[in-house]
Amino acid sequence: MSVPAQSTSRLRVAVVGGGIAGLAAARALLASRPGLEVVVLEGGAQVGGKLRGGELAGRSVDLGAEAILNRRPEAVSLAREVGLGPALTHPVASGAGIWSHGRLRPIPPSILGIPGDPEAVAATGLLSEAGMARLRAEEALPPLRLAGDVAVGELVAERLGAEVRDRLVEPLLGGVYAGRADRISLQAAVPALAPAVREYGSLLAAARALLAASAAPREPRPPVFAGLDGGVARLAGATAEDISRRGGTVRCRATVRELARAGAGWRLTIGSAAHPETLDADAVVLATPAAPTARLLREVAPAAAADLGGIGYAPVAVVSLALRPTEPASLAGTGYLVPPVEQRVVKGVTFASRKWGWLGGDLELLRCSVGRVGEEEALQREDAELVAVALRELREVTGIQAELADSSVTRWGGALPQYGVGHVARVGRIRAAVAGLPGLAVCGAAYDGVGIPACIASAEEAAARVLAALAAG
Repeated sequence: MSVPAQSTSRLRVAVVGGGIAGLAAARALLASRPGLEVVVLEGGAQVGGKLRGGELAGRSVDLGAEAILNRRPEAVSLAREVGLGPALTHPVASGAGIWSHGRLRPIPPSILGIPGDPEAVAATGLLSEAGMARLRAEEALPPLRLAGDVAVGELVAERLGAEVRDRLVEPLLGGVYAGRADRISLQAAVPALAPAVREYGSLLAAARALLAASAAPREPRPPVFAGLDGGVARLAGATAEDISRRGGTVRCRATVRELARAGAGWRLTIGSAAHPETLDADAVVLATPAAPTARLLREVAPAAAADLGGIGYAPVAVVSLALRPTEPASLAGTGYLVPPVEQRVVKGVTFASRKWGWLGGDLELLRCSVGRVGEEEALQREDAELVAVALRELREVTGIQAELADSSVTRWGGALPQYGVGHVARVGRIRAAVAGLPGLAVCGAAYDGVGIPACIASAEEAAARVLAALAAG
């Protein structure tokens, strides 16, 4: 079956991918140009991507992303625009810990684990005496000169010592990327740090300056994170509904297998080889992960496809637990992180019912994150085994005594893109290659950030590029 492009009076844009980036791109297109025909094509059974909700012990919970960075405007603005403003909320608990040397320790102020004050680190007991001596000596080293991009972990180990990398940077970076610090790009993961290092010639001094700037008095000072009553997954559903209200179409189980030029526009092949459907569009936004985007671009933009093929992904799992305490539980703060050096299966735990007021009740609801690059074998365990391991490690760390009321395991294959050294330059090459093809744009977590606001920002930029190309005719 073939669906031709519309006449010039009603142009059609196909958005491939129904995660939050694809949904945000489609909504931005419709909001900016009413009357445009926009079709979202999602290969899965539901939209939302890593924004997925479910039920645990009769409560609605997030099984994927569960928080929004509130100090970027894109996600909270979208939530308000699609009618979720009254549902926006903020954590009712604060502070997280790191499990290190047999106990939970507070996280000192840092830039993704890179501290600015050695004495604040000393107070936590995270480092040995030798590790502290190495950290304190950094500013006496010859000035640090960065010639280009470097791996965060390698730079930290060289300047501040391996213990800072292993006990501070690894758990914090791993919590964001599920990757290894020795492979993650400084320019991509901590973009503000490189210019500060060039100014001060020291990692400690650079981090201290950035921390001071972030702590400067501002009125009002917004909370760091936001959530939604009922779960962040609601943002995907509300955005899809808004797309429909504006005249757009959202199709699930519509896998795009091929993309080709068709005159001045594009032709997409959808569905199985046995029953293909073609859809003609005047413009296309690819909001899919790196591998499927590379496959679709292989013929039309081979250089971009090759660069996309170099972006790896880390699989992860979320083990959700509902516990009925048999003794009063002392779960302080919002949760804790576990460095790889501790050789645990669970890399982090969120005390969800302590963090979010709307989840409070007689049960303790927790999220345990499993999976890092290089630790894929942990995800090969059966669900019941993952639940048992998570419970055992949780009890060892927190001492909680509780009965298991309910559990679920959500596996995310290829969940988090890995921003290796040279990632920013790689993304620049991809976008330059795609920019040479009128009416085509890319967006999503593979490019400029893995958080929800960053994905929405890239989606809005992609929508603007497509609209400019359509206006140019």
